[in-house]
Amino acid sequence: MSAQIGATAAAVGSVVRGIFGIRFGTFAGVAVAALILGGCAVPTASLVGPDPADPGTKVAGVGYRSTIAPYASLRPTTPSGWKEQNRSVTPSPKSGHEH
Repeated sequence: MSAQIGATAAAVGSVVRGIFGIRFGTFAGVAVAALILGGCAVPTASLVGPDPADPGTKVAGVGYRSTIAPYASLRPTTPSGWKEQNRSVTPSPKSGHEH
């Protein structure tokens, strides 16, 4: 396994030397240092408002609105005949004379 890692490092090193003209160890060292020191950088942007880490900061109230509030159960029921279903949706006859 270590021979495979060594061979891979040698192959990558030759590519890096060919592209950048520097040794792989130097390139890897600079890359690792940049990654490590990048995490230590101080943010340069200032806060635009109250500090979110301050527990005394005033914030807007939290509201709740259900996403399923107008829920009506649509579970299957026993089927009825087509005549009963038609009667349930038929408009009632109006009183009076229609011409």
